[in-house]
Amino acid sequence: MSATSTSNRALVLGRGKSGEAAAAELRRRGFDVEFAEDVALVVASPGVHVKSELELGCEELKRSGWRLLAVTGSKGKSSVVKVVADAINLAGGRAVACGNYGRPVCDLIGEEPGWAVVEVSSFMLETTALAGDTFEAAAILNIQEDHLDRHGSPDVYRALKLRLLSFAKRGIVGAEDIEESKAARFGALLEGSYFDNAILRGNGMIAAELMSLAGLADEAIAKAFREFAPLPHRFSEVGVFGGVRCIDDSKATSLAALAAGVEMAGHDVLLIAGGLAKGDDPKSVIPHLTKRAKKVYLIGRCAEVFSAAWSGAVDCEVCETMDRAVAGAMRDAVKGDTVLLSPGTASFDQFANFGRRGDVFAELVKKEGQKKK
Repeated sequence: MSATSTSNRALVLGRGKSGEAAAAELRRRGFDVEFAEDVALVVASPGVHVKSELELGCEELKRSGWRLLAVTGSKGKSSVVKVVADAINLAGGRAVACGNYGRPVCDLIGEEPGWAVVEVSSFMLETTALAGDTFEAAAILNIQEDHLDRHGSPDVYRALKLRLLSFAKRGIVGAEDIEESKAARFGALLEGSYFDNAILRGNGMIAAELMSLAGLADEAIAKAFREFAPLPHRFSEVGVFGGVRCIDDSKATSLAALAAGVEMAGHDVLLIAGGLAKGDDPKSVIPHLTKRAKKVYLIGRCAEVFSAAWSGAVDCEVCETMDRAVAGAMRDAVKGDTVLLSPGTASFDQFANFGRRGDVFAELVKKEGQKKK
């Protein structure tokens, strides 16, 4: 798409960071840019060229000398993108985390070239088409049921994720795709880090592979894992109150992520879950709840639905709001228990975003925690 076409008008849908970055790049190319906001559905005729901000930015970065890595998956994308970018920077290179996490891709255009470590979502891939050598490597961490309210079926969601591989010189699909000769080496490099557990080890292995492909030595990779600071709301410990550990995992916005959070928390879990469901099957997590959870406190629009699905397997209390859920969980918790916010849903029925949801949880836990001391 260029301003030499029959019209030099471009329409940008949405005015968030990505929309503004795309508009700035389009203006640089000579387009007159208009915005459309609060649009629920777009129907484009075949004569209109539809292009994502991801595509617009990656094409230009590739032309201007950047080297690109891509990461997608259902759980853990942002943490992998961050640790890979951090590792390259710690080793004296230049890397920027961008895409669905970090800066918009178009925001990097015009800067000194380096490594662009791009988090790619299924939403982005709906309207993206790139050359097969755009990314030096593209990694799919995992594919679990998510965003079915948007994509309609697990098959469509999976196909969108796999589409990323066609834009890369090297594709990695899960940790099992890493050569056996490297697996033991990479496993040793992440020992003692945030990724050194049964749930996240596979993501850590893929991160190590991407770092290696970027030219980092083993010493630099190990240092990056040791110094990695987890992102907020990703299984972050809020505090321990009267022997009760409180964990904010508000970024767990799918039931697969909820299951991972419960497994990481161990036994004797008092789980706060619920919100705006994404269409994934609540019964899929019952084995994890049966094994790990003492009780579930349900909030948000899907509280009654989750309660109906889970009540036969675990004690459920419909609390509706976060303040009631935290008060109930902290009331029932005894020394050695873990109060875990791992909602398994989007936040938009009650909160502006998952970050605000996690912040409210932390505020309430600290308030209620004073009663446990």
